[in-house]
Parts: sequence; C-alpha cells; structure tokens
Amino acid sequence: MKPFTHERPQTPTEAAAAAIRTPNAKFIAGGTNLLDLMKLEIETPRHLIDVNALALDKIEETPQGGLRIGALVRNTDLAADERVRRDYALLSRAILAGASGQLRNKATTAGNLLQRTRCPYFYDTNMPCNKRQPGSGCSAIGGFSRQMAVIGVSDACIATNPGDMAVAMRALDATVETTRADGTTRTIPIAEFHRLPGQTPAVETSLTQGELITAVTLPKQVGGKHIYHKVRDRASYAFALISIGAILQKDGTGRVAVGGVAHKPWRDEAAEAEMPRGAKAVTAQLLADANPTDQNKFKLRLVERTLDAVLAEARS
Repeated sequence: MKPFTHERPQTPTEAAAAAIRTPNAKFIAGGTNLLDLMKLEIETPRHLIDVNALALDKIEETPQGGLRIGALVRNTDLAADERVRRDYALLSRAILAGASGQLRNKATTAGNLLQRTRCPYFYDTNMPCNKRQPGSGCSAIGGFSRQMAVIGVSDACIATNPGDMAVAMRALDATVETTRADGTTRTIPIAEFHRLPGQTPAVETSLTQGELITAVTLPKQVGGKHIYHKVRDRASYAFALISIGAILQKDGTGRVAVGGVAHKPWRDEAAEAEMPRGAKAVTAQLLADANPTDQNKFKLRLVERTLDAVLAEARS
C-alpha cells in the first residue's frame, strides 16, 4: 500500500470540495472494497476523505410515500429495517444474498453501488486491463471469460458489475442523490447511474469529479411478490454467475432486473411486456443483443431457467 494523507470533513459540500482540491483523492466510508484495492495497488489514492462524520446514516420516509436511504446506512441496517422488509422486500433479500455478515456490518449504501468489478484480470496487475490502465487492452477477451458479461460489452471490456443491491435498486426504479463542491445537488435515475464500458471502461458511473453520493431514494412501494434469485458457484460468499430481481403481480405482469450479465444491472422494460408469455419470451427480448463468448454463452440459458423458476415461485 502506498502512502496517503487523510481528512474528515464535517459536511457533504466540504467533502466534495476536498475531492476537487486534492488530485487523486477518494472518499472512504466502510472501505470494504477500496482498502482491498489499495493493498493490491490497483487503487493508489494520494488522499482519503473519510465521510463517516457526515450524518448520512438515516432511513427516512419521503412525502411521496417512499424511502430516502442515507449514503452511509450500513447494509445490515438497511436489510433489517422494518419498512424495507415490508415494502421493499426485494432490496432486503438482495442485500442478504451478498458478501458476509461481517462485511454487511461495514459496507454502506453508496459504497455498495460504487464497488468495482471482480474480474480476475482487473485484480491481476500483471495483466493488461483497460479498466485499471486505460489503453492497455482487455485480457478477458480471448482469456478466461466464464463469469464475464454477455450483453452491453465492447471490444475494450467484458467485465460485469458485481452488485446484488444494485440489481434490486434497478428493479425498484431508485434514484441517486448527490452533492458537488459548489453546493449544488442533483438526482440521477439508477438506470443512468452505471455506464456501459464503450471505449472508456474505467469510467463506471455518471458521477463527475468530486461528486458525492448523499442518499438513494426509493419511490412509493410497488405491491406484488418480491423475489431475488442468485445463481453462484458456491452456496455463500460468492458473486453471481447471474442473479434475477423481480417484482411480480397476480395478473402475470411485473418487473425484472438481471445481474451478472453486463457492466451494469440489466433491465429492459420492453422485455417486461412479454412477462405473461413466460420466461422464454422475456429472455429472448431481454438478451436480444447478447454477444457471449464460447465460455459464457451458457448464461443465456441460465437466465431463462432462473427466470422460469422465479415465475413459478410467484405463482405458488
């Protein structure tokens, strides 16, 4: 780990200003991803901005009937919140499917959304990786690609987004609230928050330099059956080969977001119109533009079979 300086600002605006003022600065809260990356010298920030004193750890009801989740709410507290369990069960189930109890006790809402890919070539500093070192190449293309993306890929990157919580947030139509160094704020729909790789895979979100996440807001709860299925190589503490977050209604309609298949949680509202026709019709539309490798083309069938299981559970 390389040397770094540290500060603890008292307001979100101060934190954002510090990130602008100091080159190569990073925000840190739970640190469950960033510290690992620093130890491997994948991330080498010169300055850490500790945001734990910013009082962004509350879950509050909104006037519109939704929930506003502070950026520093720990994953354990979010999953256990009575309102989340009752009205946004998909979110609670997705969080509990990720990591371990110890990590969930430290990991924050904002940090979870910002966690970086678990592509093995990203973590191996001896291998070219456009996400780690732009312009160096993508070792996963032509390499071991079983866990990689099958849709939304480019010739610069085929990594996947590793999140579980983000899949639920996409199905729930969450919005991300931020603040900037000049005190201005903005709201980003979760559908626009994570980016596809294109030719700049190192740019993973729509955040600008120094922009700080302050909260994630959920709209008024959506009734129906909330289901999260995660398919992985071992029963716990493993990232998804594919995951499906669904909100399903009695009339056969619903929402579905898929993890483990793209650089961002994957949802296609047009595909959801096919829900009454079954998993095969939904998957055909959802993954119509898929471009898998020989090693991960099984994911296309796996999405269909998992969605079929989700629909069967909803009918039971």
